[in-house]
Amino acid sequence: MVETITASRLRERIDTGESFTLLDTRPEESYEAWHIRDALQYTYDPDSEFDAGEFRSRTGLTPDDEIVTICAKGISSFDIAKQLQDTGYENVTVVEDGMEGWSEVYDVVEIPTASDVEIVQFQRRAKGCLSYLIGDPASSLAAVVDPTRHVERVAAAASDRDYSIEFVFDTHVHADHVSGGRELADHVGATYYLGADAADRGVAYDYRPLERNEVVAVGDHDIKTVPSPGHTSEIVSYLVDDEAVLTGDTLFVDSVGRTELQFGNSDADAGAKLLYESLHRTLLAEPDSVTVLPGHFSIGADGTTDVTPGEPVSTTIGQVRTELELLNVDRETFVRQLTAALPEKPPNYERIIDINVGRDAADEAATTELELGPNNCAATGD
Repeated sequence: MVETITASRLRERIDTGESFTLLDTRPEESYEAWHIRDALQYTYDPDSEFDAGEFRSRTGLTPDDEIVTICAKGISSFDIAKQLQDTGYENVTVVEDGMEGWSEVYDVVEIPTASDVEIVQFQRRAKGCLSYLIGDPASSLAAVVDPTRHVERVAAAASDRDYSIEFVFDTHVHADHVSGGRELADHVGATYYLGADAADRGVAYDYRPLERNEVVAVGDHDIKTVPSPGHTSEIVSYLVDDEAVLTGDTLFVDSVGRTELQFGNSDADAGAKLLYESLHRTLLAEPDSVTVLPGHFSIGADGTTDVTPGEPVSTTIGQVRTELELLNVDRETFVRQLTAALPEKPPNYERIIDINVGRDAADEAATTELELGPNNCAATGD
């Protein structure tokens, strides 16, 4: 009998440093495009006869090794696990739902604050997406910023903390993942917000537009709308009291947002000029002590990242001001560096944008396929 584990359990085994070999049975092209760090690739073809000798020669794995298999959806990895058991490999486990399951793994992290405002960061480990719950303990009211489509995770976390979600915000029209903003707002009966300039993107559903410097009160705490165009034309950041700023894809811990996904390669410099102004005239005008909470962290196709999963992904205005070299050059140099080496575009980004503005729709299975792979929202500035 082949045993299975959830993707969340796989996460725990990786984090605690357990010794095993993660065997990725997808084709090499799929593996190279996106895989879990340190996974060993071996293409399994269920239509071909399994050769245990060839497997051992290719992988170096023996019947004494502990193996965890993973594929796209948990189907072919289950087949090869049975084949391995039949040929003497007794310690083989399968990851349920494969890489689709891995794409739904979240870490829930408390962000330290100086006041009684509670900020919870949801880290979507496989894609590097970050969402936030902002709660006022005195009133039990909460807001959510940039939720992904797995809205039940956020709703459950709010419920566990005795919060009622009254407000849901998106910073912008996302291009790398399907937003859960509208769905979450409908699910909990909350008001859904976008920046006022979202109308220029052709957003085709109801939302409450937020003007520059408009404030939404979450109990005793204020969320202030701070337009910060550049990554897109309508993107806004959200200033929580004078303590933290949620920057979406405008400013990351170690980079800034790319500018050509909306503006196009030929006009990426127009977006870069907007971004320079947003950074220097708006975000960097905040006090050095303000915590920067971005919309993503960087993760490579090989699963590597510079952040520690389960630890806060954050920095401060003072730190980025002094440590991020791209913020210490003049506008001309900034624009040139930002547009000189454009990273690969997120997979299926045009279809994802169409879904996020309401021009298109997709069922759960199609959405899962669209989102597979890491995000590519940052510019390298190299």
